[in-house]
Amino acid sequence: MFTYFVCSARWNSIADKDLTEHERARIYDKVNACYELAEQYLGRQFPRPQITFRKSGKTAGTAFLNVNRINFHPLIYKSNQDSFINDVVPHEVSHLLVWQCFGKVKPHGREWQSMMSQVFACAPEVTHKFDTAELKRNTFDYQCACGVVELGVRRHNKVLKGAQYRCKRCGNTLQQVKVSETNAA
Repeated sequence: MFTYFVCSARWNSIADKDLTEHERARIYDKVNACYELAEQYLGRQFPRPQITFRKSGKTAGTAFLNVNRINFHPLIYKSNQDSFINDVVPHEVSHLLVWQCFGKVKPHGREWQSMMSQVFACAPEVTHKFDTAELKRNTFDYQCACGVVELGVRRHNKVLKGAQYRCKRCGNTLQQVKVSETNAA
């Protein structure tokens, strides 16, 4: 029997609200299947990760290497279930397996690519192509010479505390667009 751990009651309540027991079980089963396949292919056992379900921007999944944990975005899963199961789960499991086999290497380097393609027969895609337009995300408009750039809540709050961000293209310091400026346009 495969045992799954969730880091906190807060994450449990998020998963309970966003995913059904059947949906969570489907993800757990795929993680377990990935580990069994890797163990058979690599000829060794691996400790199973903690699995959490937490909304994390537009990121479908995140592997936390040092603590052997994977977080999955429940809303991205709900709207892309088959692709999520077939692509995101092996992607994140590969990160943990590569960490355990090779230690610190490039996140999407040749070891990870090899794990994805040889062990899981998946294309080693670095990012997902899911439609995330429906994910409600608070953003704030900032202006540079290139145009308007959106910053998330975390960076916006840092700006309010005195941090400055520069545009990667033009190098200008981003300036917040006032609400009245966007309404006037």
